[in-house]
Amino acid sequence: MRKFLVILDDSRECLNAMRFAAMRAAKTGGAVQILSVIPPEEFNHWIGVSDIMREEARERITVHYEVFAKWMRDRQNIDPELIIREGEAVTEILAQIKDDPEVGVLVLGAGVDRKGPGPLVTQLSRSAGTLPVPITIVPGDMSKERLEAIT
Repeated sequence: MRKFLVILDDSRECLNAMRFAAMRAAKTGGAVQILSVIPPEEFNHWIGVSDIMREEARERITVHYEVFAKWMRDRQNIDPELIIREGEAVTEILAQIKDDPEVGVLVLGAGVDRKGPGPLVTQLSRSAGTLPVPITIVPGDMSKERLEAIT
């Protein structure tokens, strides 16, 4: 089964990427895999504090994930899979694609502010020609109606 890999982070554009991935998966008989990456700088503390911070980060991700997962289950009849990795975002995204051969499309949300589309879109689109899967970049300000029309 082809999986749409979508990145869960705190960005506003993440919402449209989630919507797109779920709608495409529902319409094409695919699945959704949600990846959240915990950056290593969050754990540069004493070992006991680091363990607590790591667990808190995982709990925060799980709560955030459940909001999207409930919508996907209720509206799209898709039961997404959550993957949490630790490290640098781009490195971990590429590792996840390599580790799961069912990942067929990487879905990213593009920011709409003056800073540009966001660091993930910028970094991964530079190497798009050598990636093992296509990237779908979803505009962060695209309406729900437009997303439904194109999926």
